[in-house]
Amino acid sequence: MAKVEYADAIKTVSGALTKINKKSEHAADQKMVLATHRKAPTTSNACSRLYLRGLSAVTRSTPVTADERAQREHFAAISRAVALRKQDLAKVATDLAAFNAQKDTAGGYKTLKQYLWHVVSDELNG
Repeated sequence: MAKVEYADAIKTVSGALTKINKKSEHAADQKMVLATHRKAPTTSNACSRLYLRGLSAVTRSTPVTADERAQREHFAAISRAVALRKQDLAKVATDLAAFNAQKDTAGGYKTLKQYLWHVVSDELNG
């Protein structure tokens, strides 16, 4: 089994060292190199991992149903409405005040984006 050793200055490595260029005509021949190195009290000194991954072409076995298409369109509509609402200067101050008032309550939304998704979803769903 291969072993990866990092220089003493490197404490953590996590993520892709090389990526696959999906636009290339040779994408199927390329490999992604993923490396991880973690130091934790419960791990041994050999806690480095190096992975090679190819381009995985995941294809769907069933066609997209009308219900799924409707859900995707609904999700996209909410996403666009949230983005527009975040840009609307007339609503920013009131949204921020309402968010701050509810965020520390039981069941409150912890992020402004999450809160806006809830508000916009309720508006669109009626």
